[in-house]
Amino acid sequence: MTPMIDIVFQLIIFFVVTTKLDSDTFDTRIMLAFAPDGPAVEQKDPRTITVDVDPKGRVSISRTGLSLATLTAVLRQAVAQYGASTPVHIRGDRNVEHDHIRALLDACGRAGIWRVSFIATKEAAAKIDNG
Repeated sequence: MTPMIDIVFQLIIFFVVTTKLDSDTFDTRIMLAFAPDGPAVEQKDPRTITVDVDPKGRVSISRTGLSLATLTAVLRQAVAQYGASTPVHIRGDRNVEHDHIRALLDACGRAGIWRVSFIATKEAAAKIDNG
């Protein structure tokens, strides 16, 4: 019985540590758009690639900045390994210009990825007055 309890505690520690690491992969400075009527994601595909786009149009994956050429190469490698149905989630800042998002969508198209979705928040963020 003692070894089984030890294994359970090790699994709990593993899940606590990996949950913390998953939250550290997103850029917290990105303010997501407000979409109260959008569908909620129930279960995330483990192949999902989440791409962040900051207000200046800089692209990153897991807080690692990438050029569009490098991003296209990464996406092509994902398609070669997992297939064209690899999902891409775009976390674009609410103030990013559309041209930057369009360039990211073009990179997905060049890589052969067709499952692209946008991440938004269902709750409005509190307005901060810098006045």
